[in-house]
Amino acid sequence: MEFGIWNLEFGIWNLEFGIWNLEFGISILNTHISLLFMTKPFQFKEFSIEQDRCAMKIGTDGVLLGAWTSVADSARSILDIGAGTGILALMLAQRCDAEQIDALEIDEDAYEQCVENFENSPWADRLFCYHAALEEFAEEMEDEKYDLIISNPPFHSSGSSEERSSREVARFQDALPFEELVWGVARLLSENGNFSLIIPKEEEENFIRLASEQKLFPNKITDVKGTSSSKVKRSLISFSFHRSEIEKYELILEESRHLYTPEYQKMVAPFYLKL
Repeated sequence: MEFGIWNLEFGIWNLEFGIWNLEFGISILNTHISLLFMTKPFQFKEFSIEQDRCAMKIGTDGVLLGAWTSVADSARSILDIGAGTGILALMLAQRCDAEQIDALEIDEDAYEQCVENFENSPWADRLFCYHAALEEFAEEMEDEKYDLIISNPPFHSSGSSEERSSREVARFQDALPFEELVWGVARLLSENGNFSLIIPKEEEENFIRLASEQKLFPNKITDVKGTSSSKVKRSLISFSFHRSEIEKYELILEESRHLYTPEYQKMVAPFYLKL
């Protein structure tokens, strides 16, 4: 009887061990799959993005901003502040014929990957990335003015940098404080130029106040919502040195899960392969 109980317990132990092995195997498989997708280039219709060395991967915010930003025919020079992978500069290179499209990135790994993405694109002759902080760049390029400046800046200002991963640090405001961003834009933007960015909706009022201190005024604001019933999550804002009546719009991304609205599809269709 005791021997039978022992055999039963041993069998249960073997079963539990087998289940643990199965779970461990699944965990390893998931890890390999995640690494595969992290290292695989993100393919757009006319260019691809390597992103394995960048803390911030391709996301909806960047693609939205690159597609939403107005590009005047007269814009001959463009600057992307905080370029990361270089996606914004690449999207604008696809959309317009600007002769000069510069990018600025302080993180060394991201800078090197941005340069690689530029060199592998169809517009390598028009794209250039600088490895420098915004303050340093603005001071050295004092006489350089850009017709369009674009930025998907880091955000969230709470917490300790020491406790956060590189991905988290890349999205936190201390990587590029809003005050520093508007200061740099005000010095690098041409008199009739435009500055576009995307920020959390809750930061909109504060950012507009900081921009106004540098004589930059909002001309267009688009509120971005996931669905018609969800809260506004992001603000797409275009600034210039000229006051005007603010054009206000609302953009809804999805009608239901993975069913995108016609407006959003039209906006990003030139870039995404499956739209």
